Amino acid sequence: MKSNIITQKSEIEEVINQCEACYMSMVDEKGMPYNLPFNFAYEDNVLYFHSAPFGKKIDILKANPNVCIVFSTSHELHYHDVEVACSYSMKFKSVIVYGKVEFIEDIEEKTKWMNKIMQKYTRQDFGYSLPAISNVACFRVVFEKVSGKKRGY
Repeated sequence: MKSNIITQKSEIEEVINQCEACYMSMVDEKGMPYNLPFNFAYEDNVLYFHSAPFGKKIDILKANPNVCIVFSTSHELHYHDVEVACSYSMKFKSVIVYGKVEFIEDIEEKTKWMNKIMQKYTRQDFGYSLPAISNVACFRVVFEKVSGKKRGY
C-alpha cells in the first residue's frame, strides 16, 4: 500500500479537526523525552492548550519550549491476503507539527481560548471566575513546521 504526503492545508486541517486528542512530545532537562496527550483548540496554524499551572510538563516547557505534536486518525486494518501476516498494514492519516510553547498570561485571551477548547468538546460557552481562569495554564504553539502523511486513502 502506497503512502502519500499531505501538503494541502485543508487536508492537514481536516486531520487535526477530526482528532479528539493530540500527543505533545517535549524533552526534559536530562535530555529524556516526555510525551503527553492533550485536548486542544485549533485556529489558523496555531494550537491552543490548557493544563494545571504547575507540574512536570510546565517545568519542562518553561525550560525548553520546543515541542513536537502528533495527530493521527482514520485507522483501519487492511490486508491483501487474510492468510499472510506480511500482507497486513494499517490505513491512517497523520500530521506532525513542530513549534515552541508560548504561555498566555492575559486573562481575556486565556478566557477566549478556554472557551474555544470547551466549544470543541461540548459545543457550549462557559463563564469563568477570576480565580478559576487565573489558576489554569493556557499556552499556544504556532506552527513552525508541519507535515502530513496518509496511507491507504
